[in-house]
Amino acid sequence: QVQLVESGGGLVQAGGSLRLSCAASGRTFGLYVMGWFRQAPGKEREFVATISRSGGGTDYADSLKDRFTISRDNGKNRVYLQMNSLKPEDTAVYFCAASGRYSGSTMYTVAQYEYWGQGTQVTVSS
Repeated sequence: QVQLVESGGGLVQAGGSLRLSCAASGRTFGLYVMGWFRQAPGKEREFVATISRSGGGTDYADSLKDRFTISRDNGKNRVYLQMNSLKPEDTAVYFCAASGRYSGSTMYTVAQYEYWGQGTQVTVSS
């Protein structure tokens, strides 16, 4: 089992950047595929990015791949989301997620991840 705690959210002006961090407990962090999702008020939780166990493979929502970068440091049990050129429509609660059951290049759905953090609020002002 793994516990996830996100940090790094906040209020930023449009065009700015934020780096989200997710700290994971446990000694087996490298066995989990990690993902970032976000949920805006009144909307469903949506996929943002995913990274393979080794960090060698990444994938993004098509609309975000030019501005967001996911990375991980297995030695520090952390996964990151660098967000650049932020827009007001990026405002949402951002969640870190871990999957020990699935892997591959199509880790896009909420159901594929069994562990979730509590989320961190990102607000982008215009």
